[in-house]
Amino acid sequence: MVMANVAASQGANVAFGALQQSTDLPVEVTADNLSVDQETGTAVFTDNVVIAQGEMRLSAAKVLVVYKTAAEGIERLEATGGVTLVSGEDAAESEAANYDIDNGSIVMTGNVLLVQGPSILSADQMTVQLREGTARMSGNIRTVLQTGDN
Repeated sequence: MVMANVAASQGANVAFGALQQSTDLPVEVTADNLSVDQETGTAVFTDNVVIAQGEMRLSAAKVLVVYKTAAEGIERLEATGGVTLVSGEDAAESEAANYDIDNGSIVMTGNVLLVQGPSILSADQMTVQLREGTARMSGNIRTVLQTGDN
């Protein structure tokens, strides 16, 4: 019982994605609607939003794109509303996700569900490090482990 509590409080590390990914790759966005605010340096994509970068796909109801102040690329993406992240054979769902382009990290929050083949993990938060192809799950971690031929 003590070990389970320690593991839950410290989080769990897992592999994520088929391979490591460069965050320098172009970001392609498709959506039904787009609103741009030049004053704030943001763009809001809504309805059927799909973000593609290399092998990674992220979809959501709404994605806020925040551009760097010198307009030299994207600083971060903030996705909300039924977020799905797919990389290789791995898929994760959550209520929201923030992608920090320069750090190469995606933080998924709110009822995170990760599916890796027959294994399923859930947590309050999952931080994906794209360059390393890893993820760290934390907060109320729960998993179903398959045994034998099940």
